[in-house]
Amino acid sequence: METVGAAEAAPRPGLRERKKQRTRDALLRAALELFTTRGYEQTTVDDIAEAVDVSQRTFFRYFPGKEEAAFAVQDMVEEQFLESLRARPPHEAPLEALRRAVLDNWDRIGEAIMSLVPLELHLRMFRAIESTPALLAAHLRRSVETEEQLARLLAAREGLDVDTDPRPRLLTAAFGGVMRVTGRQWSTSEDLSLEGIRALTAAYLDQMGPALTGNWRATGPSGSGG
Repeated sequence: METVGAAEAAPRPGLRERKKQRTRDALLRAALELFTTRGYEQTTVDDIAEAVDVSQRTFFRYFPGKEEAAFAVQDMVEEQFLESLRARPPHEAPLEALRRAVLDNWDRIGEAIMSLVPLELHLRMFRAIESTPALLAAHLRRSVETEEQLARLLAAREGLDVDTDPRPRLLTAAFGGVMRVTGRQWSTSEDLSLEGIRALTAAYLDQMGPALTGNWRATGPSGSGG
């Protein structure tokens, strides 16, 4: 009987975990909806909790604060990008590995995002981050942390000491700058889609080398007509 009882009890942790995940997903969706419609500064934790009919205490079980909720989907996107980079073939040059990893990530990230929130909501939140000073400041701070992760990953991949060889940090700083310019440009465009930001990312990464080493007066950027 004890064995049967244990077997019957086994599914319960799974059910609890699924309920917790549903609560977290509901809080996340409510937070992003409020941030993108009411405004980040105008939205309180109580507002988010009330929208899901839970207590403030329940919100804090899942998120340390509003900022973590605002960046939860983006954190997942960046983690998948890091996984894509780790999986790149070792023969690829560092910049090529970064380029292919980020483009491959945009190719497959839609389904992962939609497992958390509607894709359209995530893209609206992306724009809100760019247009909200407090969120933009947090985004820049987080970008610096991500660039350090990338530098250390590239250094390990190439067999370098990141603290004595400046190349991994130089490359990731340049790459991070391209990604920030891409995000800023996309956030003011009319094409609110993953395809749009992917195409812009590819175009801007292709301009990285010419922008750093080319003669700007001799030729204009690709596609500019210059």
